[in-house]
Amino acid sequence: MARVPAINLELDAEIESRLLRLAEARRRSADALVREAVEQYVEREERRERLRHDALGTWTEYRATGLHVTGGEADAWLSRLEAGEDVEPSPPHS
Repeated sequence: MARVPAINLELDAEIESRLLRLAEARRRSADALVREAVEQYVEREERRERLRHDALGTWTEYRATGLHVTGGEADAWLSRLEAGEDVEPSPPHS
């Protein structure tokens, strides 16, 4: 992966102090903790964006076709999956 130019990050004095204490306790550099935090944040936000994109696509498809499953049908399917059954979801209907 190509390295990007360094990012200058200014932290509130209290946060910086807490970060340095945590880095010392973990025997890691503050830079390593910040990199880890940024990676976790980016991964979480990418998952959130994929979910938002999928939800909007699903909503658009529903509005175009009217096909859906009910909450009860979805709950029944999820319960069976939770119980260890390998089952397909109910087919969508209008």
